[in-house]
Amino acid sequence: MTRTVGLVGARGHTGRELLRLIAARSDLELVFASSRELAGQPVSDLAPEVGTGLMFESLSADAVAGRPADAVILALPNGASAPFVAAINAACPQTVIIDLSADYRFDASWTYGLPEIYGRDALSRATRIANPGCYATAGQLAIAPLRERLASQPHVFGVSGYSGAGTTPSRKNDPDALRDNLMPYALTGHLHEQEMSRHLGCEVRFTPHVAAFFRGILATVHIALGEPVTREALIALYEDAYRDEPLVRVTSDMPEIRDGADAPGAVIGGFGLSADGRHAVVVCALDNLLKGAAVQALQNLCLALGLPE
Repeated sequence: MTRTVGLVGARGHTGRELLRLIAARSDLELVFASSRELAGQPVSDLAPEVGTGLMFESLSADAVAGRPADAVILALPNGASAPFVAAINAACPQTVIIDLSADYRFDASWTYGLPEIYGRDALSRATRIANPGCYATAGQLAIAPLRERLASQPHVFGVSGYSGAGTTPSRKNDPDALRDNLMPYALTGHLHEQEMSRHLGCEVRFTPHVAAFFRGILATVHIALGEPVTREALIALYEDAYRDEPLVRVTSDMPEIRDGADAPGAVIGGFGLSADGRHAVVVCALDNLLKGAAVQALQNLCLALGLPE
């Protein structure tokens, strides 16, 4: 059975990936794509995979709610989703909404969609799903197998490609400003720090950076342990945690940006350990536009619609 999907915010980097991923599935049909900037242009101009016939439209929240669809994916900036959610709630509350912004990640009435850690049962019954942030996905995947063994706050040192800064021009996505440079920002209180802390149930510290490459994230996570472990036991904990997860690969090698970029899943490895076995360093690499956004949204969408991930 083919299920129908609408996409709001199709112009951005994540929107482009979503168009490609939806087109690749025979059980999903894209029925509308909304973008103010691209309105009137064929969707195939941006995403040839979609084929001909579908045009970009500039749709209001009420117009989106009036379009029949099994699901709507909101790929909008933070703070922009609420009118669309309200309109869909009023007109067709049974429609599944996947929101990629941070707007509902702290709302207990929404299901948080990171299936490798928090399971699939709730997602299979959900109609309102908050897609995790890209850094938050990498950090949580790296910390989760050790949640019960923590002695203090983990610290996530994250570096992202500049696609994570979106398409609106800023210093964080300016190739000239980033050339031969590493740019720290939001040294305290970043939304992804709050997101990781809330969902993992432990306080996490996070320092983000942006670099001159386009896509990919590398999270180097320092974790203090209450009891000493051996490196072999540490690796075994991660292998056991993600053994049945095809989108998470555990390796004893050191992941690099290129291991995660353009890949649908995450790579976790490194597994440095202090001499006393009480301080672990775990590295996670993933693509901020894929497992950090679009692939994760498709996982959550398919679970909600009863389709194979």
